[in-house]
Amino acid sequence: MSRILIVEDEVDIADLEKDYLELSGFEVEIENDGDAGLKRALEEDFDLYILDLMLPGMDGFDICKEIREKKNTPILMVSAKKDDIDKIRGLGLGADDYVTKPFSPSELVARVKAHLARYERLIGSNVVENDMVEIRGIKIDKTARRVWVNGEEKQFTTKEFDLLTFLAENPNRVFTKEELFQKVWDMESIGDIATVTVHIKKIREKVELDTSKPQYIETIWGVGYRFKL
Repeated sequence: MSRILIVEDEVDIADLEKDYLELSGFEVEIENDGDAGLKRALEEDFDLYILDLMLPGMDGFDICKEIREKKNTPILMVSAKKDDIDKIRGLGLGADDYVTKPFSPSELVARVKAHLARYERLIGSNVVENDMVEIRGIKIDKTARRVWVNGEEKQFTTKEFDLLTFLAENPNRVFTKEELFQKVWDMESIGDIATVTVHIKKIREKVELDTSKPQYIETIWGVGYRFKL
């Protein structure tokens, strides 16, 4: 049974999320304080974290950053703040998804299931020989989930790695943001294609010599992105 930690200071919302997730077969724990939530997140084993943005003590941004420095476990951020800058910041810190309140509990459950299913497939892979992708100075070890750029290893979050690998395995093909969200996140975009833009930006910072003149991931204006051979 997958174990989920909810860090949410609004008790009614936390209880509602817990009820729906438990009805779907998950084991759920709740913390209403940021500091206590981070302590449990780092000291205990959970399969997914749901973090509210505004919390007493440490906020959701800082909790996300601390977790991501130590674990690759999926992180969903939840907030009543609808500003793109908050979404961009959360995703940039390593969150896998950002859900804006109010949202339907069934949507939250669907997103949780999608992220858990993808993560379990990734860590459950039993490949004997490492599966490699190599293109013009970029070397991707799909088995070990490691990336080198011109011989230097770079650190990628789970979704950054997935997105880079997907594009590299489908070179010279243009994908819309909606298609990338569906392929990499295993979900319909539901208006959250800013997620793709943020992850492309973070990937470029790690693989491009000059992010203003990308040599690998091209922007096809009005359409989407293409990985150039």
